[in-house]
Amino acid sequence: MQYKSQAVAKPYFIAAIGLFVGQILFGLILGLQYVVGDFLFPEIPFNVARMVHTNLLIVWLLFGFMGASYYLVPEEAETELHSPGLAILMFWVFLVAGALTVLGYLLVPYASLAQMTGNHLWPTMGREFLEQPTITKIGIVVVALAFLYNIGMTILKGRKTVVSLVLLIGLVGLAVLFLFAFYNPENLVKDKFYWWWVVHLWVEGVWELIMGAILAFVLIKLTGVDREVIEKWLYVIIAMALITGIIGTGHHYFWIGTPEYWQWWGSIFSALEPLPFFMMTVFAFNMVNRRRRNHPNKAAMLWALGTGVMAFLGAGVWGFLHTLAPVNYYTHGSQITAAHGHMAFYGAYVMIVLTIISYAMPLLRGRETANSNRSQVVEMWSFWLMTVSMVFITLFLTGAGILQVWLQRYSSDPLPFMVVQEKIELFYWMREVAGVVFFIGLILYVAHFFVGQREPDASAKPLPAVTPAEA
Repeated sequence: MQYKSQAVAKPYFIAAIGLFVGQILFGLILGLQYVVGDFLFPEIPFNVARMVHTNLLIVWLLFGFMGASYYLVPEEAETELHSPGLAILMFWVFLVAGALTVLGYLLVPYASLAQMTGNHLWPTMGREFLEQPTITKIGIVVVALAFLYNIGMTILKGRKTVVSLVLLIGLVGLAVLFLFAFYNPENLVKDKFYWWWVVHLWVEGVWELIMGAILAFVLIKLTGVDREVIEKWLYVIIAMALITGIIGTGHHYFWIGTPEYWQWWGSIFSALEPLPFFMMTVFAFNMVNRRRRNHPNKAAMLWALGTGVMAFLGAGVWGFLHTLAPVNYYTHGSQITAAHGHMAFYGAYVMIVLTIISYAMPLLRGRETANSNRSQVVEMWSFWLMTVSMVFITLFLTGAGILQVWLQRYSSDPLPFMVVQEKIELFYWMREVAGVVFFIGLILYVAHFFVGQREPDASAKPLPAVTPAEA
């Protein structure tokens, strides 16, 4: 570890992993409630479990992004973090606010929670993914502003690199777009129109910049490829991500009362959205093939390559499957949407956070380069268990969605919703089994931090010599 202030990333990473475990536990509860309707009812109703599952996902990814920024920015800027104390203070503010919000979901009826937190004074609650009380949203803004100030001042006083500037643009976009969470018009069309400015433009816009910057940083460290080469790739990737992602917001406007031209704009540009993810996959493998060093952290390399592949499959391929308006007319809101959402979030954002944690945590814990071989073997087992099980979760939900669309929406004699749900129950059971395997993989990921800690760092075998002709 080159700079002492990078140590503030460690609590952020630990909190992210802890909240990730909680998110998956509630995911398993939700999966069981699909097939055992009264499971944990009335203690944890389905709507509450879903709120906790999705909100924990967003919060732990934000913790991961913040930790990644606090780790890589000092190294990129070649200077200490502007204010480590502010970073630690905001960590506790964010963690306590998040914990109290989740406890509020679990212990208080949602309507009562809205009344207790003054939602009538500034109504912002009740919308999917933005269920947080207004007071929590204000806390998120305060944390985000302090975080941006800390990161921005660090970059200003140090070296400016493409990686840190792209990361900063993504982080500023994340903060600015969240402000639309406070805009809650009475008109439902306007409400959904601007709601997507948070939800879509986060995950299919500025978050992609954050993802690209983190991946570029890790690949620079792991491969030793010239920074200029990686930066050129990064420019092209983020340009494609913004061009396709911003106009591609239109694929959410198909059926909410907006003008018909959005069906064309949304279809065309969202059909192009797989391109930046495909480019990211090619980028990752190309950099690894051109590497000048054989870094001993094999697990981090595996996560980095896996990020590109799974992001392309989940966000790219599965997104394209139902993004064209004539197809989306039948698939909108079906289990095909859930299939896309699960693999896209895992491939693009879960895996990039685990990539930076895999690279940085050994250094933050006093290692010179990487964890021991035994620890990395456990971590790579966790990678394969989580990744393969997520593929199966996606396939099972896709099967459920195809059958759901056929029986409920497309056939000449459509069946009622609940009748269809009974007929696709087998897919839900298989999804739950795959979810259990995923959770086992996550437990292994946590366990690898405690395996082989007294053993020496993994060693790297030298790369074969490159002849002048090959160079």
